[in-house]
Parts: sequence; structure tokens; C-alpha cells
Amino acid sequence: MESLFQPLNLGPLTLPNRICMAPLTRCRADRDHLPTPLMADYYGQRASAGLIIAEATMVQEGQSAFQTEPGIYNAAQIKGWQRVTDAVHAKGGRIFLQIWHGGRACHPLINNGIEPVSASALAITNDLTHTPQGKASYVAPRALRDDELPAIVALFGQAAANARAAGFDGVEIHGANGYLIDQFLRDGCNHRTGPYGGSVDNRARLLLEVLDAVCAEWDSQRVGLRLSPISSFNSMSDSDPIGLACWLAERLSARNLAYVHLVRGDVLGAVQGDVLTPFRRLYQGILIANLGYTAAEAETAIKAGQIDAVTFGAAFIANPDLPERIRTKAPLNTPDPSTFYRPGSAGYTDYPFLVAG
Repeated sequence: MESLFQPLNLGPLTLPNRICMAPLTRCRADRDHLPTPLMADYYGQRASAGLIIAEATMVQEGQSAFQTEPGIYNAAQIKGWQRVTDAVHAKGGRIFLQIWHGGRACHPLINNGIEPVSASALAITNDLTHTPQGKASYVAPRALRDDELPAIVALFGQAAANARAAGFDGVEIHGANGYLIDQFLRDGCNHRTGPYGGSVDNRARLLLEVLDAVCAEWDSQRVGLRLSPISSFNSMSDSDPIGLACWLAERLSARNLAYVHLVRGDVLGAVQGDVLTPFRRLYQGILIANLGYTAAEAETAIKAGQIDAVTFGAAFIANPDLPERIRTKAPLNTPDPSTFYRPGSAGYTDYPFLVAG
């Protein structure tokens, strides 16, 4: 596993290994979207990751998709996140915050009746959402007007400034998995006309404006971006996903980002295709890959130069000391999906380490 344990320069940071922790929705914030002390324990336990990418975090009040995901739009949330970053840094770790807007994945029953928004008035149809009243169908969102988009862009810029104040080492913009930025990027969801619809250049306009706003608040080498061009999660599709990925790879190369975090496939398995190879060929920066990697496959891919690092999800949920387990070839704890989103410490901070304490 030599390649997984080679240091990696990520802008001003040096990662001691290339075993990164994926952003994982765990729903352990409180009802006001405040990060909790339990979250500080959880992230602190996983500080041996080359990089922790903290979970999707709201940039705007009233746009919740999961009821108890954290936010980064007020002073109390900044203070709560400061406990998390302090816990990670005290153990020598590095942590970015994923900043996010759910768009049409939000629901009025979660947000005091607030209507969700998106690129176009098209609802998610391939899943249900969880609300205080039980499972419910997603509702058709309101299409954002062009004149509303500068305020959305500004929210991401402010979130980046707030993340810096909370002690994070950087931010990752969530442009994947069928949330707001992805809803503009892909033509299966974006049916609008005008400057934010139609051509790839127009559909990517919101993403590029968000990147500009975030990089104005923080050096570009403190900024990452997550993309999932072929994922069908949240009813997403595109008529030319590889073409979209290649267009993005060329444009993003000039932006000197910390990294691009690419979801290499479709988590639902409905869409097949190799997006990683063409993206790698065109993107001239650090490329972190995600989705279904074993340690052995990650080692092979990094050694071959296909990628620079990998994010692990479920493996990091169940193994707070995942890098040490990979290094020593120790058995891995088995994750318990029934506790992934359940409140409390069970299945969150109680997975055993190789060495207690």
C-alpha cells in the first residue's frame, strides 16, 4: 500500500496519506442545524484521514433536505463547528467543509412551508423523502428567476467565509448528487432558457459564479469541488454526461483549485460509463475519486496515475482508524446501516479502534 501512504500536497496543506473521508450525511446536528459536541467526537476520532471532508452543510436557512443536517449561516453554527475543527486539529488532522444547497431535494414539511427551488419546476420522482410526518413524495420546486441567482451565489461566498471563521482548512462546493448546483448543470433537470439554461456554457454558469465567489473569500487552493456527472440519484440525468464532464475538466483546470472530487459512477447502478478516464486526461489538477473503492483498488489506481487520492464512505463510518487498519491489513469493522441516520452515539462514535483509547 505504498501509494496510499505517500504524502500529497493539496495547496498549502500536506496530506500524510491519500485515504480521505467522504462527506457523509449523518443527521446528528440539532433541530436548529447546530453542530453538536457528539459531532466533534465523531470527526475527532477520524483525524488520521489524509483529509476529512465534512458532511453537506446548509448555506441558507429554510433549505433543509434531511431535517437535522448542520448549517453554516449563523454565528451559533460557526461556534458549533469550531468545536469540531478544534477536535480534529488537536489530533493533527485536516478538515474541509462541504457547503451545499439542496434545491429541489428540500421539502415544505421540513422547512415550515417554504417552497423548494431549482433550475426548473421538475420534481424528484425516483425516491421519497423523510419528513416529521413520515415519508412523503417530493414536490415540484419553483424555478428560480435569473435575478435571484446572485443572492444564491453570495450565500456560498458567505458560507466559505463562515467556514474559515470556524477553523476549517478549506471548503468543498457540493456540485454533485442532484442538489442545486447539479440541478443547473445537467439538462435532465435544467430545462430553462436564458443565460442559465440551454448550452453547457449556460448551465455551468451558476457553478462557475459560485466558484468565483468562494475563491474571492478564500484562496482557490483552499477550495475543492465535488461532481457526479453520471449519477442518477435524485432523478438526475444528462443527454451527454461524458461531454459535460470533459467540458468541466477543461474549464476547471485553469482555476487552480485544491482538488476536484469526482464520483466515478452511479450509486444507483442505473447509468453505466467511464467518466473518470476522460476527466483525468483533461483535468490538470489534483483528482480525488469516490464510489466503491477497496484499499487494493485505490492503491492500484493511484500507482497507475489514474487518480491522486480516494474518499472512503462506509468504511470510515465503521472504522475511525481506517488508515491504520489499511496499513496493517487488519480486519475492518462492519458498518451498521440501521444507525447511519439515527440520532445518538450508537453506530456513530462507538465503533472500536484497533487499540482502545
